[in-house]
Formats: sequence, C-alpha cells, structure tokens
Amino acid sequence: MQITKEGIKEGFIKKLKTECARNLKEASLWDKYVAFGSLIRDMITENWVSTNEDYVKKEKKQVYYFSMEFLIGRLLRNSITNLGIKEVCQEALEDLGIDLSEIEEMEQDQGLGNGGLGRLAACFMDSMASLGISGHGCGIRYKYGLFEQKIVDGYQVELPDKWLQQENIWEIYKPSKAVDVRFGGTVEAREEGDKLKFVHKNYETIRAVPYDTPMVGYGNNVVNTLRLWSAEGLKKELDYEYFNKGEYTKAFEEKVSAEAISHVLYPNDSLETGRVLRLKQEYFLVSAGVQSIVRAYKKSGKAICDFDNYITIHINDTHPALAVPELMRILIDEESLGWDEAWNITSHTIAYTNHTIMVEALEKWDVGMFKSLLPRIYMIVDEINERFCKSLWNIKSDVDFGKISDMAIISNGLVRMAYLAIAGSYSVNGVAKLHTEILKKRELNDFYQIYPRKFNNKTNGVSHRRWLLNSNPGLSNLINEFIGDKWINHPETLIKLLQFNKDADFQQKIFNIKHDNKIKLAEMIKEKQGIVVDPYSIFDVQVKRMHEYKRQILNIFHIMHLYNQLIENPDLDVHPRTFIFGGKAAPAYYIAKQTIKLINTLAEKINNDIRMKGKLKVVFIENYGVSLAESIIPATDVSEQIATTTKEASGTGNMKFMMNGAITIATYDGANIEIENAVGSDNIIVFGLREKDIYELYKNGSYLSVNSYYEDVRLKKVVDQLINGFFPVRYDEFLAIFDSLLKHNDRYFVLKDFNAFIDAHKKVNELYMDQRKWLEISISNIAHSGRFSSDNTIHQYASEIWRVPTILDVLHET
Repeated sequence: MQITKEGIKEGFIKKLKTECARNLKEASLWDKYVAFGSLIRDMITENWVSTNEDYVKKEKKQVYYFSMEFLIGRLLRNSITNLGIKEVCQEALEDLGIDLSEIEEMEQDQGLGNGGLGRLAACFMDSMASLGISGHGCGIRYKYGLFEQKIVDGYQVELPDKWLQQENIWEIYKPSKAVDVRFGGTVEAREEGDKLKFVHKNYETIRAVPYDTPMVGYGNNVVNTLRLWSAEGLKKELDYEYFNKGEYTKAFEEKVSAEAISHVLYPNDSLETGRVLRLKQEYFLVSAGVQSIVRAYKKSGKAICDFDNYITIHINDTHPALAVPELMRILIDEESLGWDEAWNITSHTIAYTNHTIMVEALEKWDVGMFKSLLPRIYMIVDEINERFCKSLWNIKSDVDFGKISDMAIISNGLVRMAYLAIAGSYSVNGVAKLHTEILKKRELNDFYQIYPRKFNNKTNGVSHRRWLLNSNPGLSNLINEFIGDKWINHPETLIKLLQFNKDADFQQKIFNIKHDNKIKLAEMIKEKQGIVVDPYSIFDVQVKRMHEYKRQILNIFHIMHLYNQLIENPDLDVHPRTFIFGGKAAPAYYIAKQTIKLINTLAEKINNDIRMKGKLKVVFIENYGVSLAESIIPATDVSEQIATTTKEASGTGNMKFMMNGAITIATYDGANIEIENAVGSDNIIVFGLREKDIYELYKNGSYLSVNSYYEDVRLKKVVDQLINGFFPVRYDEFLAIFDSLLKHNDRYFVLKDFNAFIDAHKKVNELYMDQRKWLEISISNIAHSGRFSSDNTIHQYASEIWRVPTILDVLHET
C-alpha cells in the first residue's frame, strides 16, 4: 500500500469528521490524536488481516505468550516507526500546522503492567512481529492498571489509573470471541461406558470478552495480536428483579463482582479477599486464553492429537501456570481424551520461563481456597501431583519420602505453582546465565537432577527499536550517519561503533546529544516537580520497582554520606550530582513505601540547603512508567543496577541504559555479569559481594549487620540519622527501615556492601572528570548493546524452545 503525504492529509481530515465530528479549526489536541491514531490503526488493520490469513494458509505453528503484564506504553510512535512512515507523517501534519510530537504526547500509557516482567513481554511482542514469528500475547485488560502514584507530603498515595477513561483507539472489541470461565461449585464423577465423566455443577460463570491490539513488526508488514481479556457478568448491567424491589446495591452486585477480576493488576494479597481475587485473575486469564486457542485450532480442522505440533503456549513466570491443568481439563472433559494422551499433548505444548528465586514470587496457594474456587482444576492438579510423585520413585530408586515431599506440587497444605509449571512443561528457562545456574545448582536442583534437558538459559533482551531508535532519535541519527541503518534490523552491527570510541569528533557529538537529552529532562523535572537541576551535573538514576532487594536504601545511604561530606568540607572535589529516583511500591509493602518517604524527605532537606551550592540534588519522579522512562533513560549518565547479588534474575533496565550510553554501576548479579563480559571490566563499575560470598554467609550464618554498623563510622552516622532527629519528621518515621537493618540483620546486605559502593562512586567521580575516557566508555557500551536486543533473545526462543522459523533463518538460508 502506497502511503503519501497527500493521502495522509486527506485521510486525517476525513477522520476528524467521522471520528470526532470536528473540522481542523475546531479540533482539540485530543481530537487530532484520535483522528490521526485511528487513521494509522486503519492502515495497520489491512496488514493485520493479511498476516492472520497468511498464518492460516501456510499452517504456521502458533506461539501464544501468556503474561499477567504487558507494559506496552504508547503505541502511536512505535507503530508509525515500524510502518516506515514517520517522516511522511511528520511532513503531512506540518503542512496542516500540527506538531506530531504534541499529538504523541496525548496518548496515555496503557495500564497493563508494573515493572520488568511486563516490559519484557512488550519487548518480546515487538521482536516476535519484527522477526516474522506467528506469536501472540495473551493477558488481562485491567480497567485501572496497577495504580496511579501521587506523592503527597513525601508519601506514596495510590489512585486508580484511569487509562481507559478516554477512548483506547488501538483495541478492537471482539464480543463474538467471548468464552465463559467457571468458578466454585461442585464436581460430580459419572461412569459413562468405560470412562469417567466429570460434571461441574452450581458454578459461577464469568464471561471473558477479548479486546485485540495490533503488534506491528518493523518494516515487514507483519502484524501480530495482543489479546486482552475483560471480565463481564452474564448480566451485563443490572438485575432488574432486585432493582424493582428497591435493592439497588444488590442489583449491581453480580456486575461489580464479575468485573472486579479485570479491574486492578495485583490486588492486595495481604488480605484473604485479595488472595482469592488474585487466584481468580490467574485462572481467568489461562482459561479464557486456552479455550480460545483450542477453539481456533479446532476451526482449522486439524486433529486434536496433533495440537502440540501446531501450538506452543509459553507462560511468563508462575502466574499463568494454571494453563497446565486447564489444557488438561479441556482435552479430557471436552475432547474426551484419556489421561496419558492428554498429558503427552499438554507437556509438549507448554514452556515455562522462571523469572526469580524470590520466595514471594514462587507462588503457593492454600489448598482449601484453591479447591473451593477451582474444584475441577484442583482434581486435575491433585492427579498430576500423584502421578508426578510416583514417577519420582520410578526414575530414582534411591529417592526418599522427604525428597518427594520437597518436590511435590501439593505439600503441607499448599499448591506450588512453580513446581506445577516445571512438571507440565517441556522447557524451563532462566533469564540470565547466573540466574539459570542458581536454578539448576541450588533452588531447583532436585528438578534439574530429574529433568536436566528441560533446563536452559535465555538471557533477557530489550527492544532496541523502542529504547534507542524511538526514545533517542538524536543518537539514532548519529549512528545512522556513521555506520548506516542496518542495525535497526540487525542490532549486532552496533559493534561497528567501537571504531569511533576514541574519535574526538564522534565523542563530542555523543556528548552534545546526551547534554541535549539532559536539558529536556531538566525542563520536565522543573515543570513537573518544581526542582531546578543542572544539566552539566552527573545524572545518576535508579528507576525501578521499589523493593528492599533492589536496594534503593543503599543508594540513599551513599547520598546521605555525600551530603555529610559536603557539610564537613564544602570545597570537596566532587562533580555536581543529580540523583534521580522513580518507581512504585506495592500498596501493602510498608518498608518500600517508607523508602519513598525517605527519598522525598532527603530531597527536601538537600535541595533546600544553600550550603550545597548546586553540587547535590535529589529528585523522585512520581508515577514512573514507560513514557517517563523514554525521557529519563536517554538523559542518564550513571545507571544504578545495585540489587543484592543472587536476587535479581536478570534485569532489563541495565540493558536500556547501556544502549543509550549510560555507564553502569552494578553488583555481580543477573545480566550485569553478561554486560561486564560484553563490554569488559574497564567499561562497567562492578562492586560488592559475589554469589559465593552470599551463599557462604547464608550457609554459616556468620553475617552480623551490627558489626558492619560499628566498624564504619561513616555508615553508623547515616544509619543513626534515620532516627536521631536529622530529618524533620517524627522520631519513629523511619524506624522500620532502621530495624530492618539492625534488629532484623539486614537481609539484603545493604550495610555489608556500603563501603564497596562508596568506593565505586569515587571511581564514577574520577572517570567523569576525564571526559575523553568517560565518552570512550559510553560509546563502548552503546556498541556492545546490540547483543542484548530482544531480537536476539526471541531468535533463541524460536529456534531452541518453540521450534519456529524467523526472518533471520530465511535470510540465512538464502
């Protein structure tokens, strides 16, 4: 399809009339966004239909990626870039007196995720489409997202994220594709001939209605589908019987109860009601998704016994693990297969990615709650567990009962979702080399001993088109000028930039681009936060989910130490620093929320202290999300990747920052190690405890945080400042943080790594003083970042797990 400037102008004016009932003169910015976005969506739809027809015609194997989160951000800019029409769109709108960037700013981030898990899923969707893989996303259409974060008096306050309050122009409502999901009730077993039939009775029915969003591949006319399910009651609006009786609240009760499933991401699971809702969400997702997949497969006319030859279901962490028993339910109860045949199909269809070794993320559900909410699914899980445990006896004659109990899917009154996922999958992958080795050698070693061929590593990656091409156009244009644009489809060619890492002219251009990005971010901070920051200062950034293991506290302690030094010695030879934080804390996670309060309290103190003379600023940017990240990351000088070693499975922020020329200060954890291996130890600042150190401390129990506290006067001073009146707050405001470090022995080794972290920051200061060296390191990071593109990661998934071809394979063959 030929897209011309005149065609865009004509189509835009027409859309203003048909979508908004406005002419150009009367149209608001929102009207212009709706009109232009609808025009682009219509262009995409032609390829979308053609792509699906091609998949059916060529009988391509379909990959379905299940995830509780898809943090896709805004789609307009990404779509026109991938369609290859950005320049002609800019020119067409300029002719009409419209700035494309202003229209792009009208789009809201879609509230479909929180952190790395969801952003990874979004990057994977981009790469699957761009590599021509017949891959589709399956998630939940959260009406209110996670939450909108507001900072009030330094505290996080959670408000509904009303991202759907205005029209979402990208989604297509598909009520004809709706399916019913059952909860509660009882199950009756009946003999019919030589088979047992299971009849589900007295259940609650929730209707799952899909909304499809196009995922546009780069430059290849491929458009895949992200299908998001919304929960509806069978009675869509109100129960007139109750309404006419004057029982108005009860009249809406069914509707409200049903829709709650897709209202909010991650309901508060510190409450029983929250745990029930979260389990309902997880089953709602997999039941709707798997039913839809089976229905589409049967429509193709293929035999159900060949299902695993044409379908792969990939579950992103443990949240969708119920896909295993749900597929078994459909195959047995609806397709009348025997157990063995159903299990063979299921265990050759499903693949599982483990994202963490954190206890709270390896989900476990109370048996009583599980059985009550999902009676038929529980029966299947119980049978899987029985057969699995028996198989352990057969596989390893020397295994004892205690070992079997440790590995059981159901044990001690709990259903263990990670174990269910492992038992029911043909592939189990970690997301960084160290993470995978920890799974194999420690956390899941018992399973690895039984199923060594299942386990493999697929280091995470990020979409370089989203995080470099779109987010940093100045840098992208410079790269095109020096090495051409082949890197957009082949990110590994960024390595060609290495020849320019010492080139003075190239270095100056890199500096100018970074400085321009810093000026833009400084303007945004002034506008949104009212804080003036110096673009010539070092922008030191830690933006990520608030959690103790992410160690924002360690970063804060360094800032407090630096502040103390500057009070004692105002002439200290330190380059001005701006420390930038962002991230949300789970509503029930008290210490994480108090960490936000601590950051803001520290910022208030430092930013208003005239003795700092501009050498030190602290900023917490509220409501951190994808679009904010696209402004922050290109402007960053120092990337803080300082999670406790062994706790961060991979990380992807580290990759986005290095791709934009930031220098990483990092622990020996996750993908940080692989970044060091790529760029060399001189081009990253690594500090702190190693894996063997951590496990040795765990093993012998020798770590006493009070020893670190008393041995380092600098450390003792900043820890004491939490409670000694240093901050103008109540004496016990930060007592929980203080106690976590001393009374509860510093679970995440903040105090243990303090000295090494201070030394690492001294190195940052020294390097930045030598701008030639700093820029050389920056360019080296950009050059080596191509290997961390999600294109590379997805190509590995495709060839080694899903066994589907990609465009790269076709090009290699030709």
